[in-house]
Order: sequence, then structure tokens, then C-alpha cells
Amino acid sequence: MRELAPQVLGALVRRYGDFEACEDAVQEALLTAALQWPREGVPDNPKGWLITVASRRRIEVFRSEAARRRREENAFLLEPPDVAPPAQLDDTLTLLMLCCHPSLSPASQLALTLRAVGGLTTGEIARAFLVPEATIGQRISRAKQRIKASGAEFRMPPPDERAERMKAVLHVLYLIFNEGYTASSGDDLHRVELTAEAIRLARQVHAQVPDDGEVAGLLALMLLTDARRPARTGPGGALVPLAEQDRTRWDRAAIAEGVELISDAMATAPIGPYQLQAAIAAVHDEAARAEDTDWREILGLYDLLRVMAPGPMVTLNRIVAVAMVYGPRTGLDELERAEKDPALAGHHRVAAIRAHLLEMAGEAEAARAEFKLAAARTLSAPERRYLEAKASA
Repeated sequence: MRELAPQVLGALVRRYGDFEACEDAVQEALLTAALQWPREGVPDNPKGWLITVASRRRIEVFRSEAARRRREENAFLLEPPDVAPPAQLDDTLTLLMLCCHPSLSPASQLALTLRAVGGLTTGEIARAFLVPEATIGQRISRAKQRIKASGAEFRMPPPDERAERMKAVLHVLYLIFNEGYTASSGDDLHRVELTAEAIRLARQVHAQVPDDGEVAGLLALMLLTDARRPARTGPGGALVPLAEQDRTRWDRAAIAEGVELISDAMATAPIGPYQLQAAIAAVHDEAARAEDTDWREILGLYDLLRVMAPGPMVTLNRIVAVAMVYGPRTGLDELERAEKDPALAGHHRVAAIRAHLLEMAGEAEAARAEFKLAAARTLSAPERRYLEAKASA
């Protein structure tokens, strides 16, 4: 039902408009299915069944005048509306494009995508991002109102807007995955419901645009990164850094799928930032041991990524690669220059990387101070415990 929900919602919005009313109708159809299907069995065409039930509910709500109600119901019983779209039509991508409308803030795009396309409840989204449920509810409600006020139609954007809108869709999925893989705050390192949903939605987008190299790159990046998740935590949920992970616990099937995806994409499509990040992840995943990692290749990929999609996290990750190739002193020099960027001022990762590089350089006391500083700055409890343990060691 979670897979069908966005397709059913898309069909209703395409026919009736009014995103919010259609979503309510779809939710009621899903509730009816959840109660009825276990007793009576799943219908032969579950998507068509849901569309019909949701459409009837939408029509019932639309009938607001009591004097017309009986006449309309009789007409409806005599001639049921033709609500089912062509069987092959899947509106998921169109719905994603609508949820990532440029009039919405990134936070609203995230919440609306998880609600309308992912099928997560408002409470699930709130728990995932550690904010009050009322906040998420207001965010989703405002997003729907803004879409309605903008006059956006339920259709694919015109060709000249499609690339930018697809970029927004991929960015939203990327943010959902990242928040699930390394939660920005709270007691848990992972929020599996978010990583799983991001991968599921990325698969759906890839199925609809299989020749888009960046879509394939993003899906590959998610698979190659998530493959390490079983080894990222130890007893009690303690964080285990990449170099210390038990690589026998990595998901080899996910790695193989990710490597195949990125290899095909880089051979057949224009190179983009998600492909470069996936290629970096593949180099890590294909190393049998941490010491076998080809850091020169990783540095070369980061040099390309820095030109194509510069950003503070790219800068920091590249500095780690520089240190692994040319030594910790060179990395420390680059870090000193990089932290002048206001976006990195006071960031816990700057202190954490400096601590690791100082440790590599043999400066234990200075490293200890930086580990303690990084621990004080992070909002993630698992990261804080790891950094405090490094300081103690």
C-alpha cells in the first residue's frame, strides 16, 4: 500500500485537483483497504480498487449541498465515474516534482515528500527529525496551501524547467537519506525508516528515468553507503569509524548493485556530483581492508567534485584524503585555510578532523583537546560518546 499510495494520490490530483482533499480521500481508502483486504483478500487490481474507493470518497466530500446530495448519489450509482487512469501510468515522479515545487522551502519539501510520496505519518516524520508533531503538521499544511496558491498544476514541468526540478527532487532524497544514515541529533546514530524510504523512492525515480546518470548515481551512492550500516555500530550503539569496521558485515549484494549502477552511469551519461560521490563510496567499499583503500583515486575524485559541486563537507572530506596521501601535516595546513569559511566556523567536524590529523602526527595532547571540543559541539549522542572515548584514549 505504501508503494501504491503516491500513484493513487497522483491519479486523484490529476483528475480532481485540490491536493489536500485528494490526500484525505486516499488516506481513507488506504484505511478501508487495511481493514478489508486481510479479511477478503487483495483484489486483482489493487491500484484500481484504491483509486475507485478514494474517488468515491472525494466525490462524497465534494457534495456539500444537501438538496443535491440524493440526486447526485443516484446518478453516481447509475453511472459510476470513469476514474481509473491507464494501467501503465505511474504518477509518482510527477507527484515528487509537485512536492519539490520551487515555491516551497527545503524543510517543507522534505516533509511533504515524506508525507505524500513516502506515506509516512506526521508523527513518524516528526520523530525522525526530532521536532514536535504539530510543527511538522503545520509545515505540511502550509506547503499544500502554498502549492495551491502558486497555481501549480499536476503535470510534469515543461522541458526547460524539468532539469532544475529533478535536481530539487534528488536533493530532497539525498537529504532524507543523510538524515537517516547519520542523524544530526538525538540518541540514535541511524534512523533506518528514513534511509529505507530514501532508497525506495530513489528506486522508483530510477525506474522511470533509467538513462539519467545522476539518478543512477544517487541510488548507487545510497546503496554503497547503506551497505556499511551493519558495521557502523558496536555494542550499545557505539559508533565504529570506517577504518575500524568489520568489513565482513557489509552488505555485499548492495555493494555489487551499487558498483554496477555507478559503473554503467559513468560510462554512458554525463558525469555529475552524485556519480562522483558514488564512485568515492565504491572505492571505499571495494577495499578488502582499510589499508588497501586507494586514497589517490579518492583524492582525484574529490578534486573533480570540488570543481563541480563545491561545498563545506566536500572541502573537509577532501582534506582527509589529502592527509592520507601526503601526510597529516599537509592536511592540517589545508584545514587551517579551510576553516576561514564561515560555513565551517564552529562546526564539530572541523575539530574532529583536526583531532584525527593531530593524532596521526603524534601530538596526543593537542589531539585530546580537539576531540573534547568536537564532542562538546556535536548534537549526536553516539558521535559525542565516540569523540569522548577518543579523548580519553
